[in-house]
Amino acid sequence: MIPPSILLEAYRRGVFPMGMPDGSLQWFSPDPRGIIPLDTFHLSRRLARAMRASGIDIRIDTAFSDVVAACAERGDDDETWITEEIAESYALLFDLGYAHSVEVWKDGSLVGGLYGVAIGGAFFGESMFHRERDASKMALVALVARLRERGFTLLDIQWVTPHLEQFGAVEIPRDEYLERLAAAVERECEFRT
Repeated sequence: MIPPSILLEAYRRGVFPMGMPDGSLQWFSPDPRGIIPLDTFHLSRRLARAMRASGIDIRIDTAFSDVVAACAERGDDDETWITEEIAESYALLFDLGYAHSVEVWKDGSLVGGLYGVAIGGAFFGESMFHRERDASKMALVALVARLRERGFTLLDIQWVTPHLEQFGAVEIPRDEYLERLAAAVERECEFRT
């Protein structure tokens, strides 16, 4: 297990771990770095309509380990970077109040969600999953709303993917990222309460 002090310090420095298929652990600090600017987050009309009509229930931190386990599930041929060591390390961060899940529930079932780490005014998105169409996107929309209302200034997504580009994800140079990160982690923001 990664000691919480090491994991939190790594995030403060712009570094995060990933489990490798051989059981080892590697640390990353991408350049460029993917972020979603909270002030220009793009919500499509179609997704907004789907959220209103879906009958979903958004919950925070009620099924953290279930979300992590669902994020770790991949097809038979795909390896996951969420190893047992990673899952245990983030479970401990959850117990300490740093890791969080945003969950999408429908008819009493967990159908989508995401998890990440909050330090100061920075949220580091780790992974997301869906079992129903748009459920991971709905979790992201709920996350951004929560971050905005609580004064967060940085949503780190590590790498930009086509899935996240539709929401306004951009790449910025590592130096710029580290400047934004240093300012964000000094803010006093509460994710959970």
